[in-house]
Amino acid sequence: MNVNVVCPQCLKVNRLPKKETYAKANCGECKASLLDAKPVIGNASIMAKYVANSDLPVVVDFWAPWCGPCLQMAPHFEKAATAFALKAQFMKINSDDEQTLGAKYNISGIPCVILFKEGKEVDRFTGARDSTQIEAWVRKYI
Repeated sequence: MNVNVVCPQCLKVNRLPKKETYAKANCGECKASLLDAKPVIGNASIMAKYVANSDLPVVVDFWAPWCGPCLQMAPHFEKAATAFALKAQFMKINSDDEQTLGAKYNISGIPCVILFKEGKEVDRFTGARDSTQIEAWVRKYI
């Protein structure tokens, strides 16, 4: 069985054999490590590419630079992302820059984290959480 993973560097879709853990996994196009689990800084087109092409859950944090709870949660979101290398893909979207996405997904408060799987929204939460809470929430969908 294989799994499609979007490269965070060049956005190429890579087909990898599905494993429990990976010692090494590089993009076939740009050779960047696919094990780098830091959240991708996204926009509408990058998010669309991930949601449509990744077989992994895509966890999107909608935030804004003026939002205190967003800034408080940011290091926790980043820490949670590192726990899911090639298990889930994490993305941050500045809701001020991508207001059309906020409208599309009916985001009324931030931070708002939405989990997409198989191209569809499956769950969301609003409000700051710590890394342990974020990890437990994501684990339900792996």
